[in-house]
Amino acid sequence: MNKEKLDFYIECKDFTVSGEKFKLYEDKDLDMLITLPKPGVENLGKYYESDDYISHTDSKRSFFEKLYHLVKKYSLNKKVKLISSLNQGSGTLLDIGGGTGDFLVQARLKGWQVKGVEPNEQAREIARKKKIILEPDTTDLPSHNYDVVTMWHVLEHVPDLEIQVKELKRLVKPGGYIIIAVPNFRSFDAGYYKSFWAAYDVPRHLWHFSKTSIEKLFAKENINLKKIVPLVFDSFYVALLSEKYKNGAMNYFRAVWIGFLSNVKAKGSKEYSSHIYILKNG
Repeated sequence: MNKEKLDFYIECKDFTVSGEKFKLYEDKDLDMLITLPKPGVENLGKYYESDDYISHTDSKRSFFEKLYHLVKKYSLNKKVKLISSLNQGSGTLLDIGGGTGDFLVQARLKGWQVKGVEPNEQAREIARKKKIILEPDTTDLPSHNYDVVTMWHVLEHVPDLEIQVKELKRLVKPGGYIIIAVPNFRSFDAGYYKSFWAAYDVPRHLWHFSKTSIEKLFAKENINLKKIVPLVFDSFYVALLSEKYKNGAMNYFRAVWIGFLSNVKAKGSKEYSSHIYILKNG
């Protein structure tokens, strides 16, 4: 990306690990934000070294973590129902960024032939105990082999966005589906919390998407957007973390109110805190 063609949008802080500040720049052609400076691949791992990074653990130490895993269990069932509705119930499934493997466990129970990728070694080890073997990357996976490829809140983390979209094109079958879930910086809660919006999550989130950016990025590879599904629980989760970043504590009442308000406003604007994008190859 050419920084000279980007407009400064907002400055955010890494509240989870380093305390460093990063600037987000807007690519107006794609309607997308980009985190700069972007950490090098060799340094990016250190920004994930935190016990608070829930997706890499099965920890249930606090009320917040217990709540997270309760909602996660409900969401897993919804996700499997979604992919099953696309491909006559089952087929070959690849989950990129599989975390601790829970989505693939649930999908396998419903008859899917599953494969997963997860770069974090700790998360892979937890998944292995659930009899889910995750690869560290997609390099050795066969081309055009999967009916459905999923990335649940993963695309915003990848170092090179265009290469990742091309790799998704390589992996999915002709006529197969790619499912992408990402935060939406055009949502009400993003505008309300501004630099404290937890879903900016710099510098782990390198890219910040809108509906327009997802559609345009994938259209370059003849992968076409078919449907957008809201993730209504995300507004509450993000609001809880945002309250902590902004005020030093999770104000549950205010977070629930802002999450609720975000979803109410999204019924008109169609700009939810996070979206699932259903895309078809060709």
